[in-house]
Amino acid sequence: MTFNLTMMPTTLDAGHLGLAVLAALLLILWLTRSKSAPATAATKVVPEPAPAASAAAPENKPQAMPEAQPAVRIKEITPDTALQLLSLLQQEARFVDFVREDLGSFSDADIGAAARVVHEGSRKALNSYFTLAPVRSEDEESRVTLAEGFNAQEVRLTGNVVGTAPFTGTLIHRGWKVTEVRLPKLAAGHDTRVIAPAEVEL
Repeated sequence: MTFNLTMMPTTLDAGHLGLAVLAALLLILWLTRSKSAPATAATKVVPEPAPAASAAAPENKPQAMPEAQPAVRIKEITPDTALQLLSLLQQEARFVDFVREDLGSFSDADIGAAARVVHEGSRKALNSYFTLAPVRSEDEESRVTLAEGFNAQEVRLTGNVVGTAPFTGTLIHRGWKVTEVRLPKLAAGHDTRVIAPAEVEL
């Protein structure tokens, strides 16, 4: 396809002038819209908190997840089991009576005799309703090494804790954990808040 340059107009008439002005206007309009498009999009996103939060959430979520995972999850519990255990300790060892008593007026010998009764009753209650085992099998005062990934709920580090596992230290206390629970079943309607009923002698 060839163009004949001699056919191009050499004079600017009203028709060509109108087309040139229209083309210039369309070009200016297109440039204005292309430049203002990001600004209007930004003004639409920034003032509206909901879209901005939802847009930012997916980006921040992967970074926040490693910190949120170790957080302790709180679970709903009822106080019935704790109240039942307190009632059993009171029944077997007069535990509440001993703790609530003002010992200031008693001699050490009297306190020691009462403590022996509480100790024997508490030991009986624990042995009757729980099976206990030490957390660590090593002897106390022996040197132990905790490998990487050790259970932090079973072992508490004390002293100069620096760096990361493995840790080597002295076993101060072997710890205790419950391996079996044999608490008696409660009758329907039983009020566990009554630790010990009042006694009336007739």
